[in-house]
Amino acid sequence: MATRERQSFAAGVRQELIRLPAGKSCCMLSEISALTQTSGHLAFRGGGWISVSYRLEDAGVARRLFQLLKKRLGVNPALHFTQTSRLGGRRTCVLTLTGADARTLLDALHMTETDEAGQIHLKRTVPRHPMTRQCCRRAFLRGAFLGAGTVTNPEKGYHFEWKAEDSHLRQNLGRLLEKSDLPFHVYTRYGKEVVYLKGAQEIADALALMGAGHSVLAMENTRIQKQMRAAAVRAANCDEHNGEKMLDAAQKQAEAIRQISLKQGLFTLPPALQEMARLRLENPELSLKELGEMMEKPVTKSGAGNRMKRLMDIAARMEEDET
Repeated sequence: MATRERQSFAAGVRQELIRLPAGKSCCMLSEISALTQTSGHLAFRGGGWISVSYRLEDAGVARRLFQLLKKRLGVNPALHFTQTSRLGGRRTCVLTLTGADARTLLDALHMTETDEAGQIHLKRTVPRHPMTRQCCRRAFLRGAFLGAGTVTNPEKGYHFEWKAEDSHLRQNLGRLLEKSDLPFHVYTRYGKEVVYLKGAQEIADALALMGAGHSVLAMENTRIQKQMRAAAVRAANCDEHNGEKMLDAAQKQAEAIRQISLKQGLFTLPPALQEMARLRLENPELSLKELGEMMEKPVTKSGAGNRMKRLMDIAARMEEDET
Protein backbone atom coordinates (compact mmCIF):
# COMPACT_ATOMS: atom_id res chain seq x y z
CA MET A 1 0.00 0.00 0.00
CA ALA A 2 1.16 3.54 -0.71
CA THR A 3 0.85 4.77 2.86
CA ARG A 4 2.10 1.59 4.55
CA GLU A 5 5.25 3.31 5.88
CA ARG A 6 3.22 6.08 7.55
CA GLN A 7 0.70 3.94 9.39
CA SER A 8 0.55 0.81 11.46
CA PHE A 9 0.18 -2.54 9.75
CA ALA A 10 -3.22 -3.08 11.44
CA ALA A 11 -4.44 0.31 10.17
CA GLY A 12 -3.31 -0.61 6.67
CA VAL A 13 -5.28 -3.88 6.82
CA ARG A 14 -8.33 -2.00 8.07
CA GLN A 15 -8.11 0.56 5.27
CA GLU A 16 -7.84 -2.19 2.67
CA LEU A 17 -10.92 -3.97 4.03
CA ILE A 18 -12.89 -0.72 4.15
CA ARG A 19 -12.29 -0.18 0.44
CA LEU A 20 -13.60 -3.61 -0.58
CA PRO A 21 -16.94 -3.76 -2.46
CA ALA A 22 -19.97 -4.29 -0.22
CA GLY A 23 -20.66 -7.64 -1.89
CA LYS A 24 -23.88 -9.63 -2.13
CA SER A 25 -26.96 -9.00 -0.01
CA CYS A 26 -26.26 -11.98 2.27
CA CYS A 27 -22.64 -10.87 2.77
CA MET A 28 -23.65 -7.33 3.67
CA LEU A 29 -25.99 -8.67 6.35
CA SER A 30 -23.24 -10.95 7.72
CA GLU A 31 -20.86 -7.99 8.01
CA ILE A 32 -23.57 -5.89 9.69
CA SER A 33 -24.20 -8.75 12.13
CA ALA A 34 -20.50 -8.90 13.05
CA LEU A 35 -20.25 -5.13 13.54
CA THR A 36 -23.42 -5.20 15.65
CA GLN A 37 -21.96 -7.91 17.88
CA THR A 38 -18.65 -6.09 18.29
CA SER A 39 -19.71 -2.43 18.38
CA GLY A 40 -23.51 -2.25 18.75
CA HIS A 41 -25.45 -1.15 21.85
CA LEU A 42 -29.19 -1.38 22.60
CA ALA A 43 -31.03 1.30 24.59
CA PHE A 44 -34.60 1.09 25.95
CA ARG A 45 -37.04 3.79 27.11
CA GLY A 46 -40.70 3.93 27.98
CA GLY A 47 -43.41 3.21 25.45
CA GLY A 48 -41.44 0.51 23.72
CA TRP A 49 -38.85 3.00 22.38
CA ILE A 50 -35.65 1.24 21.24
CA SER A 51 -32.46 2.57 19.73
CA VAL A 52 -29.37 0.85 18.39
CA SER A 53 -26.08 2.74 18.42
CA TYR A 54 -22.59 1.92 17.19
CA ARG A 55 -19.47 3.49 18.71
CA LEU A 56 -16.52 3.33 16.32
CA GLU A 57 -13.12 4.98 16.72
CA ASP A 58 -12.25 4.60 13.03
CA ALA A 59 -14.18 7.06 10.82
CA GLY A 60 -13.60 4.80 7.80
CA VAL A 61 -15.27 1.85 9.53
CA ALA A 62 -18.18 4.11 10.52
CA ARG A 63 -18.54 5.24 6.92
CA ARG A 64 -18.55 1.64 5.66
CA LEU A 65 -21.18 0.61 8.24
CA PHE A 66 -23.32 3.62 7.29
CA GLN A 67 -23.20 2.54 3.64
CA LEU A 68 -23.97 -1.10 4.47
CA LEU A 69 -26.99 -0.16 6.59
CA LYS A 70 -28.34 2.19 3.94
CA LYS A 71 -27.70 -0.09 0.97
CA ARG A 72 -28.79 -3.41 2.53
CA LEU A 73 -31.60 -2.30 4.88
CA GLY A 74 -32.63 1.10 3.51
CA VAL A 75 -32.17 2.82 6.87
CA ASN A 76 -30.48 6.16 7.57
CA PRO A 77 -28.43 6.25 10.80
CA ALA A 78 -27.89 9.55 12.57
CA LEU A 79 -24.18 10.40 12.87
CA HIS A 80 -22.46 12.43 15.57
CA PHE A 81 -19.06 12.53 17.25
CA THR A 82 -18.00 12.35 20.88
CA GLN A 83 -14.62 13.24 22.31
CA THR A 84 -13.12 11.97 25.55
CA SER A 85 -10.52 13.68 27.68
CA ARG A 86 -8.66 10.40 28.07
CA LEU A 87 -6.10 8.99 25.62
CA GLY A 88 -5.29 12.36 24.13
CA GLY A 89 -8.90 13.37 23.46
CA ARG A 90 -9.71 10.55 21.06
CA ARG A 91 -12.78 11.19 18.90
CA THR A 92 -15.41 8.47 18.48
CA CYS A 93 -17.99 8.18 15.68
CA VAL A 94 -21.49 7.25 16.85
CA LEU A 95 -24.14 5.91 14.46
CA THR A 96 -27.68 5.70 15.89
CA LEU A 97 -30.86 4.04 14.62
CA THR A 98 -34.23 4.71 16.27
CA GLY A 99 -37.89 3.95 15.68
CA ALA A 100 -38.75 2.07 12.50
CA ASP A 101 -35.11 2.00 11.37
CA ALA A 102 -34.05 0.25 14.58
CA ARG A 103 -36.92 -2.23 14.13
CA THR A 104 -35.81 -2.96 10.57
CA LEU A 105 -32.29 -3.75 11.76
CA LEU A 106 -33.45 -5.94 14.66
CA ASP A 107 -35.85 -7.84 12.39
CA ALA A 108 -33.08 -8.49 9.86
CA LEU A 109 -30.79 -9.82 12.61
CA HIS A 110 -33.54 -12.13 13.97
CA MET A 111 -33.71 -10.30 17.31
CA THR A 112 -37.51 -9.80 17.34
CA GLU A 113 -40.49 -12.12 17.47
CA THR A 114 -44.27 -11.70 17.24
CA ASP A 115 -46.62 -13.33 19.78
CA GLU A 116 -50.11 -14.73 19.16
CA ALA A 117 -51.69 -11.34 19.81
CA GLY A 118 -49.56 -9.74 17.14
CA GLN A 119 -47.33 -7.93 19.62
CA ILE A 120 -43.65 -7.63 18.72
CA HIS A 121 -41.09 -8.48 21.39
CA LEU A 122 -37.33 -8.28 21.54
CA LYS A 123 -35.70 -11.69 21.92
CA ARG A 124 -32.89 -12.17 24.41
CA THR A 125 -30.38 -13.25 21.81
CA VAL A 126 -27.33 -11.92 20.01
CA PRO A 127 -27.52 -10.43 16.51
CA ARG A 128 -27.32 -13.32 14.10
CA HIS A 129 -27.57 -14.18 10.45
CA PRO A 130 -27.26 -17.62 8.82
CA MET A 131 -23.72 -18.10 7.50
CA THR A 132 -23.92 -21.35 5.57
CA ARG A 133 -22.11 -19.85 2.56
CA GLN A 134 -18.37 -19.32 2.53
CA CYS A 135 -18.79 -15.74 1.26
CA CYS A 136 -20.92 -14.91 4.32
CA ARG A 137 -18.35 -16.44 6.67
CA ARG A 138 -15.65 -14.32 5.06
CA ALA A 139 -17.80 -11.21 5.46
CA PHE A 140 -18.49 -11.96 9.13
CA LEU A 141 -14.77 -12.38 9.91
CA ARG A 142 -14.09 -9.12 8.06
CA GLY A 143 -16.76 -7.24 10.00
CA ALA A 144 -15.54 -8.68 13.30
CA PHE A 145 -12.00 -7.52 12.50
CA LEU A 146 -13.21 -4.02 11.62
CA GLY A 147 -15.14 -3.85 14.88
CA ALA A 148 -12.82 -5.62 17.33
CA GLY A 149 -9.70 -6.93 15.61
CA THR A 150 -6.04 -6.08 15.34
CA VAL A 151 -2.85 -7.58 13.95
CA THR A 152 0.78 -7.04 14.95
CA ASN A 153 3.29 -5.57 12.52
CA PRO A 154 5.09 -8.62 11.04
CA GLU A 155 8.42 -6.85 11.55
CA LYS A 156 7.88 -7.27 15.29
CA GLY A 157 6.06 -10.60 15.50
CA TYR A 158 3.01 -12.60 14.45
CA HIS A 159 -0.21 -12.09 16.40
CA PHE A 160 -3.77 -11.63 15.08
CA GLU A 161 -6.75 -11.28 17.41
CA TRP A 162 -10.42 -10.48 17.84
CA LYS A 163 -11.65 -9.14 21.20
CA ALA A 164 -14.81 -11.05 22.11
CA GLU A 165 -17.12 -9.02 24.36
CA ASP A 166 -19.20 -12.10 25.17
CA SER A 167 -19.12 -15.87 24.78
CA HIS A 168 -21.55 -15.83 21.82
CA LEU A 169 -19.14 -13.82 19.69
CA ARG A 170 -16.28 -16.09 20.73
CA GLN A 171 -18.31 -19.17 19.77
CA ASN A 172 -19.27 -17.68 16.39
CA LEU A 173 -15.66 -16.82 15.61
CA GLY A 174 -14.52 -20.26 16.73
CA ARG A 175 -17.00 -22.05 14.47
CA LEU A 176 -16.10 -19.95 11.44
CA LEU A 177 -12.36 -20.38 11.97
CA GLU A 178 -12.78 -24.13 12.34
CA LYS A 179 -14.74 -24.30 9.07
CA SER A 180 -11.93 -22.33 7.43
CA ASP A 181 -9.27 -24.75 8.77
CA LEU A 182 -7.59 -21.98 10.78
CA PRO A 183 -6.27 -23.21 14.16
CA PHE A 184 -7.05 -20.60 16.83
CA HIS A 185 -6.52 -20.07 20.55
CA VAL A 186 -8.53 -18.33 23.28
CA TYR A 187 -7.39 -16.57 26.43
CA THR A 188 -8.89 -14.08 28.88
CA ARG A 189 -7.54 -10.53 29.17
CA TYR A 190 -9.01 -8.07 31.68
CA GLY A 191 -12.05 -10.30 32.09
CA LYS A 192 -12.78 -10.49 28.35
CA GLU A 193 -12.07 -13.35 25.97
CA VAL A 194 -9.66 -12.92 23.08
CA VAL A 195 -9.63 -15.21 20.04
CA TYR A 196 -6.24 -15.18 18.36
CA LEU A 197 -4.03 -16.71 15.69
CA LYS A 198 -0.30 -17.02 16.28
CA GLY A 199 1.38 -18.69 13.31
CA ALA A 200 2.60 -16.53 10.44
CA GLN A 201 0.94 -18.73 7.82
CA GLU A 202 -2.36 -18.88 9.72
CA ILE A 203 -2.40 -15.08 9.89
CA ALA A 204 -1.66 -14.80 6.17
CA ASP A 205 -4.49 -17.25 5.43
CA ALA A 206 -6.89 -15.24 7.63
CA LEU A 207 -6.00 -11.98 5.88
CA ALA A 208 -6.50 -13.61 2.49
CA LEU A 209 -9.83 -15.05 3.65
CA MET A 210 -11.08 -11.58 4.63
CA GLY A 211 -10.00 -10.13 1.29
CA ALA A 212 -6.84 -8.25 2.37
CA GLY A 213 -4.66 -9.50 -0.49
CA HIS A 214 -2.28 -6.53 -0.54
CA SER A 215 -1.68 -6.91 3.18
CA VAL A 216 -0.88 -10.59 2.67
CA LEU A 217 1.69 -9.61 0.06
CA ALA A 218 3.25 -7.00 2.37
CA MET A 219 3.38 -9.49 5.22
CA GLU A 220 4.90 -12.24 3.10
CA ASN A 221 7.56 -9.88 1.77
CA THR A 222 8.45 -8.84 5.30
CA ARG A 223 8.54 -12.43 6.47
CA ILE A 224 10.83 -13.55 3.67
CA GLN A 225 13.15 -10.58 4.20
CA LYS A 226 13.43 -11.40 7.90
CA GLN A 227 14.10 -15.05 7.20
CA MET A 228 16.66 -14.33 4.52
CA ARG A 229 18.49 -11.86 6.77
CA ALA A 230 18.63 -14.46 9.51
CA ALA A 231 19.66 -17.13 7.02
CA ALA A 232 22.44 -14.92 5.69
CA VAL A 233 23.89 -14.54 9.17
CA ARG A 234 23.80 -18.28 9.78
CA ALA A 235 25.18 -19.03 6.33
CA ALA A 236 28.25 -16.87 6.98
CA ASN A 237 29.81 -19.85 8.78
CA CYS A 238 29.16 -22.22 5.89
CA ASP A 239 31.11 -22.82 2.74
CA GLU A 240 30.60 -19.69 0.64
CA HIS A 241 29.83 -21.35 -2.67
CA ASN A 242 27.55 -24.06 -1.30
CA GLY A 243 25.88 -21.59 1.02
CA GLU A 244 25.05 -19.16 -1.79
CA LYS A 245 23.80 -21.95 -4.03
CA MET A 246 21.58 -23.38 -1.28
CA LEU A 247 20.20 -19.96 -0.29
CA ASP A 248 19.43 -19.14 -3.92
CA ALA A 249 17.49 -22.39 -4.32
CA ALA A 250 15.74 -21.86 -0.99
CA GLN A 251 14.76 -18.32 -1.98
CA LYS A 252 13.23 -19.56 -5.24
CA GLN A 253 11.35 -22.27 -3.35
CA ALA A 254 10.12 -19.78 -0.74
CA GLU A 255 8.96 -17.40 -3.48
CA ALA A 256 7.04 -20.20 -5.21
CA ILE A 257 5.42 -21.20 -1.91
CA ARG A 258 4.55 -17.57 -1.18
CA GLN A 259 2.74 -17.34 -4.53
CA ILE A 260 0.73 -20.47 -3.70
CA SER A 261 -0.13 -18.98 -0.29
CA LEU A 262 -1.19 -15.66 -1.79
CA LYS A 263 -3.28 -17.06 -4.63
CA GLN A 264 -5.01 -20.04 -3.05
CA GLY A 265 -3.76 -20.50 0.55
CA LEU A 266 -1.52 -23.27 1.80
CA PHE A 267 -4.48 -24.82 3.62
CA THR A 268 -5.76 -26.04 0.23
CA LEU A 269 -2.72 -28.29 -0.22
CA PRO A 270 -2.46 -31.92 0.95
CA PRO A 271 -1.16 -32.14 4.55
CA ALA A 272 2.27 -33.47 3.48
CA LEU A 273 2.81 -30.54 1.13
CA GLN A 274 1.52 -28.05 3.73
CA GLU A 275 4.10 -29.29 6.20
CA MET A 276 6.95 -29.11 3.69
CA ALA A 277 5.90 -25.61 2.55
CA ARG A 278 5.80 -24.23 6.09
CA LEU A 279 9.11 -25.86 7.01
CA ARG A 280 10.78 -24.24 3.99
CA LEU A 281 9.34 -20.80 4.81
CA GLU A 282 10.46 -21.09 8.41
CA ASN A 283 13.89 -22.59 7.68
CA PRO A 284 15.29 -21.10 4.45
CA GLU A 285 18.86 -21.93 5.50
CA LEU A 286 18.34 -25.71 5.77
CA SER A 287 18.93 -28.34 3.10
CA LEU A 288 16.19 -30.62 1.83
CA LYS A 289 17.75 -33.47 3.78
CA GLU A 290 17.48 -31.47 7.01
CA LEU A 291 13.90 -30.42 6.22
CA GLY A 292 12.98 -34.06 5.67
CA GLU A 293 14.41 -34.98 9.07
CA MET A 294 12.36 -32.22 10.73
CA MET A 295 9.01 -33.50 9.45
CA GLU A 296 6.53 -35.06 11.85
CA LYS A 297 7.14 -38.36 10.05
CA PRO A 298 10.75 -37.96 8.83
CA VAL A 299 11.50 -38.66 5.18
CA THR A 300 14.72 -39.07 3.21
CA LYS A 301 16.35 -36.35 1.13
CA SER A 302 14.73 -37.95 -1.93
CA GLY A 303 11.30 -37.85 -0.29
CA ALA A 304 11.73 -34.21 0.73
CA GLY A 305 12.94 -33.35 -2.78
CA ASN A 306 9.90 -35.02 -4.31
CA ARG A 307 7.51 -32.96 -2.15
CA MET A 308 9.37 -29.75 -2.95
CA LYS A 309 9.20 -30.58 -6.68
CA ARG A 310 5.42 -31.00 -6.38
CA LEU A 311 5.17 -27.57 -4.73
CA MET A 312 7.29 -25.99 -7.47
CA ASP A 313 5.13 -27.67 -10.13
CA ILE A 314 1.95 -26.28 -8.53
CA ALA A 315 3.43 -22.77 -8.54
CA ALA A 316 4.54 -23.19 -12.17
CA ARG A 317 1.07 -24.33 -13.26
CA MET A 318 -0.50 -21.34 -11.50
CA GLU A 319 1.87 -19.02 -13.36
CA GLU A 320 1.07 -20.72 -16.67
CA ASP A 321 -2.67 -20.37 -16.01
CA GLU A 322 -2.24 -16.64 -15.46
CA THR A 323 -0.28 -16.17 -18.68
